[in-house]
Amino acid sequence: MSFGAAAARGRTLPEDARCPCGGGAFGACCGPILAGATAPTAERLMRSRFTAFAVGDAAHLRATWHPATAPDRLDLDDELRWERLDVIGTTGGEPGAARGTVEFRAHWRSNDGRQAGELRETSRFRTIAGRWLYVDGDVDPDGA
Repeated sequence: MSFGAAAARGRTLPEDARCPCGGGAFGACCGPILAGATAPTAERLMRSRFTAFAVGDAAHLRATWHPATAPDRLDLDDELRWERLDVIGTTGGEPGAARGTVEFRAHWRSNDGRQAGELRETSRFRTIAGRWLYVDGDVDPDGA
């Protein structure tokens, strides 16, 4: 399983709803980034991408994927729900930096409730013209 192959589709969140990434209210956290605002750090972009998977926002995922590594097609799996994101650590990725990494655990559950697990990955990010973009990641097989 890969992080890029699972999401619940079509959910919309009110601004005062808890953000799926765990960073506060959706309207003050990932909402503006999903709406097109520039993520100030690699971690904030990672959080917005987790939220995009959680709500099924494939357009945001495509727009924030580095063109050299973006897939030709992105299919989101509506059989899984992404429930929680734990950011374990970051390197670089601050405003003005060119590169950064974010290590995280993303917790999921099947819609029927029969399966649950986590995906652990260290994702790499770069900036192009002042915008953070997801490049790729190394999945920890012990965390999948």
